[in-house]
Amino acid sequence: MFTIDQIKAAHEKVKSGADFPNYIKDLIELGVLGYDAFVNDGHVEYFGKNNFRASENKTYDSLNIAPSANKERFIEFLVMHQDGQTDYMTFCNHAAQCGIAKWRVDIIEMTCTYYDSAENPILIEKIPE
Repeated sequence: MFTIDQIKAAHEKVKSGADFPNYIKDLIELGVLGYDAFVNDGHVEYFGKNNFRASENKTYDSLNIAPSANKERFIEFLVMHQDGQTDYMTFCNHAAQCGIAKWRVDIIEMTCTYYDSAENPILIEKIPE
C-alpha cells in the first residue's frame, strides 16, 4: 500500500492546478482510490483498497471557512488555479473565502466534488484524463 511520503513526493511536483491531472496519474500508480482534502487546516485523508487509509496531518495554520458558499466566485478562482495562475495555498484561501470546506477526489469516478461546511456538494467536476 501507499505511504504519506510517497504521496508527498507526488504532490511536490504540483505547482498549480494545471499539474493536477499528472498528480492524479501518480496517485493511481500508488494505489490511491481517492481522498478528502480539508480546507480549514490542509489535512488530507487518503483511501485505498481493502479500506486502507492514510492521513496527512494539518499542513498550514487554520483558515476560516465562510459560512455560506459562493459557487460563482469559487468557479472563477478554480478556473484561475487550473490555468496555473495561483499556487495551492492561494487556492485554499480562495476556497475558504467562498465557503468550500473540503473537496473529495474520487479516482474511480474521476471526479472532484467540492463541499460546504454542511457537506452539501457545491460543484462536481470531471478530472481530465
